[in-house]
Amino acid sequence: MDQRTEGPHESIKAIADQLRLGLVGHENFIERLLIAVLSGGHMLVEGPPGLAKTRAVKWLSEAIEGSFARIQCTPDLMPSDLTGTSVFRPQDGHFEFAPGPVFHNLVLVDEINRAPPKVQSALLEAMAENQVTEGNHTHTLPDPFLVVATQNPIEHDGTFPLPEAQLDRFLLHVVLSLPDAETERQILDLVEAETQAGAQPHRSVTLEELAMMRAAVRTVHLSPELRDYIVRLVMATRTGVHADEIEHAVSPRGSLALAAAAKARAYLHGRDYAAPEDVLSLAPDALPHRLVLTWRSVAEGRTARAVIADVLKEVEPL
Repeated sequence: MDQRTEGPHESIKAIADQLRLGLVGHENFIERLLIAVLSGGHMLVEGPPGLAKTRAVKWLSEAIEGSFARIQCTPDLMPSDLTGTSVFRPQDGHFEFAPGPVFHNLVLVDEINRAPPKVQSALLEAMAENQVTEGNHTHTLPDPFLVVATQNPIEHDGTFPLPEAQLDRFLLHVVLSLPDAETERQILDLVEAETQAGAQPHRSVTLEELAMMRAAVRTVHLSPELRDYIVRLVMATRTGVHADEIEHAVSPRGSLALAAAAKARAYLHGRDYAAPEDVLSLAPDALPHRLVLTWRSVAEGRTARAVIADVLKEVEPL
């Protein structure tokens, strides 16, 4: 690791250790959160209620300097509730733009599938362009800008499934499952200890340090062989043996997302080069949400994650 990045790198390692103390059984989730932070990508987290999805993002917001906002999605939410709106100022007779909660560095969009399509479209522009358009005016969002959205897969009444175009805007789609008995006991012990001792102090990464780390991530080496491996994985969804199961294959944005995430993971693990293990680890969270299976595959019980798992077994790294 370059000496110029050792300081910030040690800071992100400390943040990772800090998050592990407050999020039992979520090692993979924590790594993905930090990868999103380091690569500047957005993240979708799916899982049953009570798995500390919101807690994780709030802890992350305390670990990184900058502003934080939480948006609780409901079916009656309006785009202006998210982006902001013009407010008339009678004292000077002019309209002035009042920014909405999306104008923060870290935005938690809770239960995004409860937001109506117009709100999801407004969020799409913010995620894709780092800007909000209001009337004839365009407003730039703060830098850095990161959206972490959660989704509850249990209930379907009053929900609006995210369109494929918006799913593709998320760098990673992480699916959480219920913990085992040992982890459940550790969670209980942790909450009991926090109830008695109170919240623990948090170490923060400054925005300047974060900018240095993101710059270092961009310089992580991605060898030609590893680039070829990423391309072969993506091409296997278009022309491989599983192509007949897939209606819409992974787009070039999937290749770019997997490469960016692999570089961030390498940096997080103290390397200045990405390795096949980074791609193998991240492909199950970076590619499946970019696939659309045929109706026949869905009827047979196949899932996008299962297809990508098969592709990873069949395509050799080097």
